[in-house]
Amino acid sequence: MRAYNERLVLSLIRRSGPTSKAEIARLTGLSAQTVSVIMRALEADGLLKKGARVRGRVGQPSVPISLNAEGAFFLGLKVGRRSVALILTDFEGQVTRRSSEVYAHPTPAAVMEFARRALQDTLASLTADQQARVAGLGVALPFGMWEWEVAGGDLSAWQDFDIEAALAEVLDLPISICNDTSAACGAELVFGAQNKPRDFLYFYIGYFVGGGLVLDSKLYTGKSGNAGALGSMPLVGGVPRQLVDVASLAVLEAALQEAGETRRAPWSDLAAWELSAGILDPWLDSTAEALAQAVRAATCLIDFDTVMIDGSFPETIRADLVARTRRHLAAQPLPGVTLPALREGTVGSDARALGAASLPLSDRFLVDRDAFLKG
Repeated sequence: MRAYNERLVLSLIRRSGPTSKAEIARLTGLSAQTVSVIMRALEADGLLKKGARVRGRVGQPSVPISLNAEGAFFLGLKVGRRSVALILTDFEGQVTRRSSEVYAHPTPAAVMEFARRALQDTLASLTADQQARVAGLGVALPFGMWEWEVAGGDLSAWQDFDIEAALAEVLDLPISICNDTSAACGAELVFGAQNKPRDFLYFYIGYFVGGGLVLDSKLYTGKSGNAGALGSMPLVGGVPRQLVDVASLAVLEAALQEAGETRRAPWSDLAAWELSAGILDPWLDSTAEALAQAVRAATCLIDFDTVMIDGSFPETIRADLVARTRRHLAAQPLPGVTLPALREGTVGSDARALGAASLPLSDRFLVDRDAFLKG
């Protein structure tokens, strides 16, 4: 575990990019001497590196300090209802290796067979020094997997399966577990665009829709780890439904099957979105209307400034969906409530796997951003 002030410096540089010692001291409120000691220690550990000296400004030339991409590595395992993926990221959050597998429905046996193979291959691809710098494995998976039917598959085996214990038998590293869409929200928080507000609601549309909740710049997961379970939110009008029954890729997949169209590529593949407008447009509009209803309900409880929408689809589809949701939201204002601004997420299809990888990163190296907003 890094000392608090070291985490503070690493968090600031991750958020701000290459930064001089003087600027770090100003933003954190630490003394110049303390910052120098911290920087030397982090550089000696291989976590930071110096850039080229910047000249031509008033005062002494400054030396920007940045993260060393090779300073640490993180594994992220995403267990989805249609696919499983393992990624390796460097200290800057760049994906350096990726493995994935598509299945009709997930079973613990299939997931563990993939995980054993992918972990072995991924670690074998690293040098001895790089292996020593792998900080841990994060796992993102739907909580209560057995409660949701997927293509008629029996998921009851998940109810008594301890995936953390099973992974610990094949990997001697710290392991962290998170709900998959909360993890996606965490990826937006850690790796996404950094001009976000302190509080925001987050929707992620995968095979099933879900969400996450950020309060005071921290991912809030609640006592059961399942806060922001937006897919379960009830919708009004007509027969009793939940958001998951409308705003999920499973609904689009069912419409394709009913129309006799075959989709072989995963939804993260651009080719999977070459669909007829007669199928795609109705799904986009009904999803947007349902998302707008969920946003109104959530805003009545917490006065969000911003709602972000992301998912396992191309940027063009995401932009279209956000625009449609914005129109549905504006069409039905709520007296007494200021509706939030809608924004696109910035991570995309890798959000759940990246969110998993962000768990050991956060555990070992980060603090929340409010800790260093001094200037």
